Amino acid sequence: MTEPALPEAPADSPAWAARKLLRAARAGTLASSMQGQPFASLVTPAIAPDLAVLLLLSDLSEHTRHLRADPRCSLLVCGAAAGTNPQTAPRVTLTGLAEPVGDAALKARYLAVHPYAALYAGFGDFGLWRIRPLNGLFVGGFARAARLRAADLAPDPAAVAAIAAAEADIIAHCNSDHPDAMAAIAGAPGAWRLVAVDVDGCDLGQDEHVLRVAWSAPVADAGDVRRELIRLARAARDR
Repeated sequence: MTEPALPEAPADSPAWAARKLLRAARAGTLASSMQGQPFASLVTPAIAPDLAVLLLLSDLSEHTRHLRADPRCSLLVCGAAAGTNPQTAPRVTLTGLAEPVGDAALKARYLAVHPYAALYAGFGDFGLWRIRPLNGLFVGGFARAARLRAADLAPDPAAVAAIAAAEADIIAHCNSDHPDAMAAIAGAPGAWRLVAVDVDGCDLGQDEHVLRVAWSAPVADAGDVRRELIRLARAARDR
């Protein structure tokens, strides 16, 4: 029986390209300010199902003190350059408002992407922060830029809710019944496990290494996720 095809990916959409780049980013540059003085620092973001940026920050850090005084901030993440010129690298700059958040599910999402952070995530001076995107700028390479509003970037709320409701069952089923397929999709030997699923793709983890895999197009429900995982597994076997 042939699986129904998913809609074609919006390949020319800057918003889709920006979302994929954001969800794959494991490091970025946070820009905050204190009394008008700009300040940039290295951070390790994770992306919530609704595309909010998650950061695990120490209260001792300069940028944390800045955000408590002024929540306005921006985040820059970059992909790999196409050549020796760094200007060919795709990148996204988000502007938004930061706030501390005590959500256990969002903390679990962060640790799924950054498992090494479990060593200090429970320390009293560390807390989870969320940046709600307001605007964005996607640069697809040299002289290719598009300004994006929050509404342009945001995934469909109904799809986000549907995938979130099914995520635990999807992860349990794939890791219990299809470990070989997970390793095939990862493209490397080892005990790879599905650790996170969202409308734009999934994350596979082995020890402290986590690999991002994008869907061919944004998905709407658990059935779409199943079709995408089947497609990825078949493509991996054909490589």
